[in-house]
Amino acid sequence: MSSDWNIKSRSDECVGSGQGFGDGVVVFSRLLFTEEGYIREDYSESQWSEQLRDSAVSVWRGQFRAPPPKAEEAIKKENAESLLRQLIETEDEENRNVIYILAVMLERKRILAERDVHTRDDGVKLRVYEHKKSGEVFLIPDPELKLAELEVVQEDVARRLGWRSDEESDGDTETVSSEASPVDSEE
Repeated sequence: MSSDWNIKSRSDECVGSGQGFGDGVVVFSRLLFTEEGYIREDYSESQWSEQLRDSAVSVWRGQFRAPPPKAEEAIKKENAESLLRQLIETEDEENRNVIYILAVMLERKRILAERDVHTRDDGVKLRVYEHKKSGEVFLIPDPELKLAELEVVQEDVARRLGWRSDEESDGDTETVSSEASPVDSEE
């Protein structure tokens, strides 16, 4: 299952020429499906040809961004990206809906970019997301959630991210103001 969701990061060099990518260079990426699973290949603009597109599951164009120097790791609070990575590593089917919602949240925050949608032979839609800074690719199965299911999944995500305590999730979160409205006051 891990091979369905986590694809290697963007390479530092072109598959065709073996030359390293410079910061800001246009890179063509393609996703292939082989007997071993999904693999990613990155090409410089000069090495890219339309024939490479024919055997690909997905193709996209982006810019190479040199990774920043590694900073000392401070104590991190749980955030959507780290939770997504943690849940993907567990390979637990129970987390499928939460993983999908986290990926959508990271897309809205412009951390992940959806590059393609691929439907597997078994009918499952896989959304191809690329991490904008690192170039990592994540294949996220789309659980095709119904509107009625969203609230429960959103509550679970909020609880896992520490935005809500278990008590808040269990109780009624609506509050009613005890103040009188201006319409009720006498003139």
